[in-house]
Amino acid sequence: MSASLLFLLVLLVGASAFVMGRSRAMATAGGKLSSLHSLPGYHGSYAAIWALLPSLVVLAVWLVAAPPMIDRSVLFHLPTEVLNQGNAPAQLALGQVKSVARGLALLSDAERSALDSGSINLRDAMGAKGIPLAGAGEPWMIESATTFNRMTANSHLAMAGVVLLLAIGGTLLALRGISQRFRARNRVEQVILGGLILASSIAILTTVGIIGSMLSEALRFFASVSPMEFFFGTVWDPRFAAAGQAGQAGQFGLLPLLAGTLYIAFVAMLFAVPIGLFAAIYMAEYANSTVRSIAKPLLEILAGIPTIVYGFFALVTVGPFLRDISGQLNGLVTGNYASFIQAQSVLTAGLVMGIMLIPFVSSLSDDIITQVPGSLRDGSLGLGATRSETIKRVVLPAALPGIVGALLLTASRAVGETMIVVLAAGVAARMQINPFEPMTTVTVKIVNQLTGDLEFTSPQTLVAFALGITLFAITLCLNIYALYIVRKYREQYE
Repeated sequence: MSASLLFLLVLLVGASAFVMGRSRAMATAGGKLSSLHSLPGYHGSYAAIWALLPSLVVLAVWLVAAPPMIDRSVLFHLPTEVLNQGNAPAQLALGQVKSVARGLALLSDAERSALDSGSINLRDAMGAKGIPLAGAGEPWMIESATTFNRMTANSHLAMAGVVLLLAIGGTLLALRGISQRFRARNRVEQVILGGLILASSIAILTTVGIIGSMLSEALRFFASVSPMEFFFGTVWDPRFAAAGQAGQAGQFGLLPLLAGTLYIAFVAMLFAVPIGLFAAIYMAEYANSTVRSIAKPLLEILAGIPTIVYGFFALVTVGPFLRDISGQLNGLVTGNYASFIQAQSVLTAGLVMGIMLIPFVSSLSDDIITQVPGSLRDGSLGLGATRSETIKRVVLPAALPGIVGALLLTASRAVGETMIVVLAAGVAARMQINPFEPMTTVTVKIVNQLTGDLEFTSPQTLVAFALGITLFAITLCLNIYALYIVRKYREQYE
């Protein structure tokens, strides 16, 4: 029995348990629902939980644990000459055995008889089923594949029996405990609370796992490269060492990458903050409900465009436009039509990233401005101030902590952007202040270092994890500070 069919059967048992639990509760009440401690739906949910939860947990554990155990058992029964060759050849042989096992399951009785009698060889039989097999195949592969199929079938059969017995047994146990004073609602809410805690724990543990995996690889990098050289170095040149040349393992200075990251983010914020903030002020204070209901969704569409599309836009349209227009301007002034803005530059990447950040600034700022109490506006207008004076001297100062928090969240989004800067910023790792020249960022170098045929054994590859954990620390600090400011703002006006 397949896992999908078994899962559907368990769901069917759970649905039946719900119906029977609800019916039993109503029968126990004798038509007086007020005599029940919990509503009949809670009794049905309690029965369904007992039918589904233990069986599905066992099903998940079985599906995860059984295949490795079967693989290990089949691996140990491979011929001695194969096992003596080492782990890699043994694993390769196991993979071939599993391929043969899939092919044997597709063979008809006549084809299997022909294979057993030697009329056709194993490779031809597998090739006829679309399963490539290296070499002609060994006779022991058929025996091992047959053992693999038998153990897999037995495992599926045992899994189906155990899971269905648990589902049915849980149903019967739950139905037996239903009575008028049974606190089914409390039990169901405890299970729901446990599920919520589990969901929160999964999110937290996922974050911890990401940090742990990155940190472990970063520590391997710092074992071969000094942290002082990495964090305070001014040269990025992670070339591989030539044979017999000492001291040619490359230089891993972070500062040029960090400077490019912050510079491009700064240019993007210079473009996004005024436009986004003014758009938020207009929608919150001046636009009527009709205009607001149309303009805000249209503005927020920008946030739904994939960043790779922005990158193509920068590479194909914005970069060449800035290059050509700079050449025209230079020609009008000096007579030399050479472009002083390169297609891949800080300005190109910052401009396109700023377009992407506009909806973040406008939407967050709009929500914060609309949360300012109307009494502050009414008081200012009542004292004779105009609407613009009220916005400038009352609304914006009151909303300033929240707006600052929104801008910090937007800045962390800009710092972590990847695809736009990969296509529009260039790959030149240098420290300079000319926005018309290319610079590179931390995310660009992470992509470069993790592109190609990789082996995570050299500093040239492991440096990507050091860059990742550094970028994670920067964005984490920005997010924590922004959330602190936003929380302080909310406590002030709630």
